[in-house]
Amino acid sequence: MKCYFLDKVSWQHSQALYHAAAYLGREALFILRPSTPYVCIGNHQDADQEIDLAFAAANNIPVIRREVGGGAVYLDGEQLFYQLILKADRPGLVMDKGEFYRQYLQPVIDTYRAFGVNAEFKPVNDIIANGRKVSGNGAAEIEGMLILVGNFIMDFNYEMMSKSLRVPDEKFRDKVYKTLQENLSTMKRETGSVPSTEALMLDLVQRYEPLLGKMEIVREVDEELLKKADEMLALMYTPEWLHANDSRRPRAEQVKIREGVYVIQNMLKTPGGLLRVTAVKENEVLQDVHISGDFFFYPANLLPELENALNGIPADSESVQAAVEKFYATRQIETPGVQPADIARAMFPVAA
Repeated sequence: MKCYFLDKVSWQHSQALYHAAAYLGREALFILRPSTPYVCIGNHQDADQEIDLAFAAANNIPVIRREVGGGAVYLDGEQLFYQLILKADRPGLVMDKGEFYRQYLQPVIDTYRAFGVNAEFKPVNDIIANGRKVSGNGAAEIEGMLILVGNFIMDFNYEMMSKSLRVPDEKFRDKVYKTLQENLSTMKRETGSVPSTEALMLDLVQRYEPLLGKMEIVREVDEELLKKADEMLALMYTPEWLHANDSRRPRAEQVKIREGVYVIQNMLKTPGGLLRVTAVKENEVLQDVHISGDFFFYPANLLPELENALNGIPADSESVQAAVEKFYATRQIETPGVQPADIARAMFPVAA
């Protein structure tokens, strides 16, 4: 397997290259960082609800949506990404997502520890040190390939992250900024220094080799991979792709409010991430169901089918939970840290 150590690349290629490798069916490990900042949202997130798009545009900060779940994040050259692409039928590969995270994040944890950070695994997919997150991670399945992406947070711009998120008011934004500082840390903060990206790469590669075999370190990509990455960008860096998830959300002009018709919109924080559910309840029947948030859903392309499966059922918690459980069982769905009952509770919160 090749390890592509590219260090700084364009912000576009920092997302497009691992997508390209997956669609080409190539196993690889990319280690790189973006040369300029951008914001990246998770596969199931709603761009309009998650990001202050006006702020991003005014400050020339690009926004892109990836094919991996999880939350929105501000990314820049102070974060070194690792992006691992493996064949889903690779012998010995653990397919249970919880165990996959635990096994394939251990080399990252060991590298953190080698550079003085007291890192440990926190389910579902975080790496923490002294109670604070020091690495965010996600996984996805694309075209028969299993992908793990994450980052060494060498330093972090808390202010830009808080300004990039969509919040109801500035008081709330101040709370986000303070909470980020309290709960997210960096290598610089933990140790007082930052190792070179080359040193991090070499250490991580040697720790992955017992799992993956000997790696060949290369420092540039070939024409086939670059061409595919540019093809991916032509699709991914468009308003249509960014807002594809938003388009499933019912718009106010599509819903006529009258007697017996209500719009439901609720949120629920789960161990696997935030769930946001929007639906129309018409004569006690659900319609136009939309589920978004920073959770992980496998296979990702089946989330719209789950939404469709909830359309037309009775608008009560028991019916929703039963329908979700049936869908999970028949379609072999995995949502680490999110249970079918959570989707029902997100739609119909239990009164306190």
